[in-house]
Amino acid sequence: MKRSAISFIVLVLIAAALAAGYWWGSRKDEGGRMKAETASAGNAEPAKKPARKILYYRNPMGQPDTSPTPKKDPMGMDYVPVYEGEEPAADVPANTVKINPDRVQKLGVRTETVESRVLTRTVQAVATIQVNERLLHTVSPRFEGWIQKLYVNTTGQLVRQGEPLLEVYSPDLVTTQQEYLIAWKGVQTVKGASPEVEASMRTLVDGALQRLRNWDISEAELKQLQQEGKARQSITLRAQASGVVMEKKAVAGMRFMPGEMLYQIADLSSVWVLADVFEQDLGLVRLGQSVKIRFDAYPDKAFNGKVTFMYPTVMPETRTAKVRIELPNPAGLLKPAMYARVEIASSRGRGKVLAVPDSAVLDTGTRQLVLVQRGEGAFEPRTVKLGMRTDGYIEVLGGIKAGETVVVSANFLIDAESNLKAALSGFGHDAHGSKPGEKEQVKPGAPAGANPAAGDLKRH
Repeated sequence: MKRSAISFIVLVLIAAALAAGYWWGSRKDEGGRMKAETASAGNAEPAKKPARKILYYRNPMGQPDTSPTPKKDPMGMDYVPVYEGEEPAADVPANTVKINPDRVQKLGVRTETVESRVLTRTVQAVATIQVNERLLHTVSPRFEGWIQKLYVNTTGQLVRQGEPLLEVYSPDLVTTQQEYLIAWKGVQTVKGASPEVEASMRTLVDGALQRLRNWDISEAELKQLQQEGKARQSITLRAQASGVVMEKKAVAGMRFMPGEMLYQIADLSSVWVLADVFEQDLGLVRLGQSVKIRFDAYPDKAFNGKVTFMYPTVMPETRTAKVRIELPNPAGLLKPAMYARVEIASSRGRGKVLAVPDSAVLDTGTRQLVLVQRGEGAFEPRTVKLGMRTDGYIEVLGGIKAGETVVVSANFLIDAESNLKAALSGFGHDAHGSKPGEKEQVKPGAPAGANPAAGDLKRH
């Protein structure tokens, strides 16, 4: 029993010695190969990817700001390194945004050449029709009296010049008529007398006659007075102008005082259109400008007029000023208080100016930018100074020149693309190489599972 146990132990020891020798030999051989491979890889690595030299660091948001050392912008984003061989050409600014041409095509980018053009802006305003104040007449007797009869007894009635309006009785008027008749008869009586007497009587006639005229007694009434030779108890007042009765206060039997308005008559053969122009548009309006006017009552008709007057005040409640346009109204289609829409085409009379489409301007709130194309897939953000804004175009006072090409469509997508690229570069991605989702390669000797981006963050 003992011998068998001893034999078993000896066999186990021999097997263990053989296994240990095999392991030691294979380990030694593997170490030699690893050493050789490591040496070979170390010699090939510089030839495969030489170390790149960093020239400077640029602003991640495309601003023309560089730094010789790593730094952060005011938003906390890391400046992007620019390596040797990747610096922009001498004629291309450092803040130029570069996008793959295929990506540019997918974004739907459109460009347009900057050129000079005549800018026309249409000022739109609401308006109402008003009576032409120059053609407004008021019937106001200059004497005291009573109304005996009305010939015009309704508002809106059309009257012609010389037509009777009403008959009035006035004691002062009767007395003046009698004085006139006495003086007139005296002139007939003293014919052939001395010149002094005739001149005196003629003075009395002229004085009485002038007093009647001052009271707006018509020549027809005076002629009838001379023919009849007796004072009339009532006198007919006639219309001094043709028009429409806009207001009537006269009532049969009422007493009126000197200067009291009995009728207001407006001639509507010409009317005023008063447009409310906003304060910011007043600089575009000037006297003599052509105006197109449309009325809701006649949607199929367009009326043409001209600016004849600009009122000198602005209404504080609406921040608008009145602009007057005169329109002929021979057919009487236009009526007071009608609403209208006014379009005033203005170019400020400055001729051609440098302009870009309004879609080309990116407004950051503090400044205005345009993207100038500097080559295929290269765009330079340029600060511009703007002037007048018109229908679809904006005047450019500085920042670009005629003949340059600007982006007019999808420029905000280019801006977003460049900002996204800069933002990703601030989180450890190579600004000119790797893209989000790209597989990172582990450097030799680095621990398995190490993240190069994380290492970059630590170094920053």
